[in-house]
Amino acid sequence: MSALSTSSGLDARKWGVLLVLCGAIFLEGIDVAMLNVALPSIRADLGLSTGDLQWVMSAYVLGYGGFMLLGGRAADLFGRRQMFVFWLTVFLLFSGLGGFATEGWMLIVARFVTGVAAAFMTPAGLSIITTGFAEGPERNKALLLYSGTAAGGFTVGLVAGGLLTAIGWRWVFFAPVVLSFLILVAALAFVPKSQRPERTGKRVDAAGALTVTAALVLIVLGVERAAHAGITASVGTLLAGLAFLVAFVVIERRSAEPLVRLGIFRSGSLVRANLSAMLFAAGFFGFQFLVVLYLQELRGWSTLQTSFAMLVIGVDAILSPTLTPRLVNRFGNARVIFGGLLLAVLSYGLFLPLGADWSYAAMFPGLIILGLAFSLAYGPLTIVATEGIAEEEQGLAGGLLYTAFQFGAALGLSAVTAVSVAATHAETSDALLDGYRAGLIVPFAAAVLAAVISAFGLRSRRGAPSSATVRAALDTAAERADAPASR
Repeated sequence: MSALSTSSGLDARKWGVLLVLCGAIFLEGIDVAMLNVALPSIRADLGLSTGDLQWVMSAYVLGYGGFMLLGGRAADLFGRRQMFVFWLTVFLLFSGLGGFATEGWMLIVARFVTGVAAAFMTPAGLSIITTGFAEGPERNKALLLYSGTAAGGFTVGLVAGGLLTAIGWRWVFFAPVVLSFLILVAALAFVPKSQRPERTGKRVDAAGALTVTAALVLIVLGVERAAHAGITASVGTLLAGLAFLVAFVVIERRSAEPLVRLGIFRSGSLVRANLSAMLFAAGFFGFQFLVVLYLQELRGWSTLQTSFAMLVIGVDAILSPTLTPRLVNRFGNARVIFGGLLLAVLSYGLFLPLGADWSYAAMFPGLIILGLAFSLAYGPLTIVATEGIAEEEQGLAGGLLYTAFQFGAALGLSAVTAVSVAATHAETSDALLDGYRAGLIVPFAAAVLAAVISAFGLRSRRGAPSSATVRAALDTAAERADAPASR
């Protein structure tokens, strides 16, 4: 066990490490949220179609999700601190380069490489927590704070994105460079060096990494092309993606050092957590994409107005570290996750009859319920997906979870784009509204399916929390009661 876990509490050194890692996940959250608000301005300046516009987001999440498994494996093989620091540097450089794009393809390429950097950086950071903090109260406390910080990044990003886009959308890419640099300096100072892992006889499964990435990209591309490339081209692309997926499974079964040890999927809780995370992310990202376009392009709201309208979703930044641990303590992770997904179903359902002139009061209930849903689902999913996994596979477990989140996000963006474009038969306001309404069915259906899958977890000990989880929740609640929450 790492030296970081020699005591039951969080000493100054552990807090330093945790703050650095929370800063990195905060960076990821703020980066995505700022871009989401800036999309209509980017479309107007670079002349992108709706299909091309979703690729500005999808390129990032595909790079993120496509290389996440390789990133998790690399963290286990080459050292977690080394991978974290190196790829944070790459993230810093390519985030800035995105601000200099003059063509759509240039921005998409920059976002893809930034996503690849995040794919190596994030599982390295997560595995530093899961190996450096003892499983039980200490680790759960760290993970709930970690997930709450990610939510805080999203919240701050909504406001910052509106403010920066009002000046110029390129600042949405330049601003994260400063934050990345500060986190990089702090990482060099606080994250302790660890002994280089023994790699004798071990290797990186490059063939597995390439086939799974190709599979994810082709599946998302096939869904996105459904609205404009014809059924033959779309089905052909999807079949090619599935073929690569089959090839990936064959390679992993035969590899002496697989990228993914297929036996890890014998854990029912891990499988449920990853499927639920994928579907939840699909609905969450797809919903935001459509609502931003609705507010700015149909309703004519400014980026700043849109930012403040969406800000209520960020209530999860407050609830994740305060309410969620108390609910986990009382009901267990499985029931809290299920409750969060049911709230997501309700949120998206409230938006299905979207009107051309809805007041903010009409939108508010659905938005705030979505923030509550995120606060209940995200943190517990992170715990369930990594709990009980051997230390040497914590990088893999974290990689699987974030692959599920990012692939789900890309799939959701492509699906809502395909459905919305297919249902929009003209450039009139009524036609655009019809497209948005049709697209909103996608997140609703994704949330329903996620809730159904997560319901199977309720049968396990009737969803009772483990003693470790109970203690973690009590510790976190006591800590929050003694000190004001920081943002």
